[in-house]
Amino acid sequence: MSIPVHELEAEILGLPPEERARLLERLIESFEPESRVRDAWIALSLLREGEVKSGKVALVPGPEAVARVRARIA
Repeated sequence: MSIPVHELEAEILGLPPEERARLLERLIESFEPESRVRDAWIALSLLREGEVKSGKVALVPGPEAVARVRARIA
C-alpha cells in the first residue's frame, strides 16, 4: 500500500533541512544517475557551501534575494 502524495509531501516538509536536502539529492539522482549536469550542480553547491561556511559570502533571506533580482531587471 502506498502513501498518498499529499501525505508524503507534508511529512517530507516536516523534516529538518539537512534531511530534506539529502532526500532531494537522492530524488534528483534517481532521474539521471550519471548526469554531467547533476555532477556540475553538486560541485557548484559544494563550492557555495564552502563560501558560506568560510564567511566569504553571507546568506540572504529568500524574499530579499527575489526583491534584489526584481530590482535589477526592472
